[in-house]
Amino acid sequence: MQKIVITATLLLVSTLVRAQKATKDAIQKGKVVFEQNCLVCHQVDGSGVPHLNPPLIKTSFVLGDKKKLIGIVLKGLSDVEIDGESYSNPMPSMNFLSDEDIANVLTYVRNSFTNKGSAVTAAEVKAAR
Repeated sequence: MQKIVITATLLLVSTLVRAQKATKDAIQKGKVVFEQNCLVCHQVDGSGVPHLNPPLIKTSFVLGDKKKLIGIVLKGLSDVEIDGESYSNPMPSMNFLSDEDIANVLTYVRNSFTNKGSAVTAAEVKAAR
């Protein structure tokens, strides 16, 4: 019985370590996608540009429903209001990015700029497409 408990514990720890490594890898890859496609509007620190581009820091758009966030990246968005402030620069569709790139960049955004959110998977993006 003790061997079963030890084996199960080792498998669980191994699975958690692999998941953490996968998330770290996604964040690193997502940072590259962010710098190539998102930084100009949302700024290096995720603060956005007042009245033009919304911030990515602890907003319901970023930390809320992942399906909604994926939809924004895939379809774009215009006339955004966050916490009573309007943003007029429309977000273009980024549907040219691969499912993996979208998952990685959203995982990066959801875990940067003081955000703490769960990872987005390529399977979730594919399902939303």
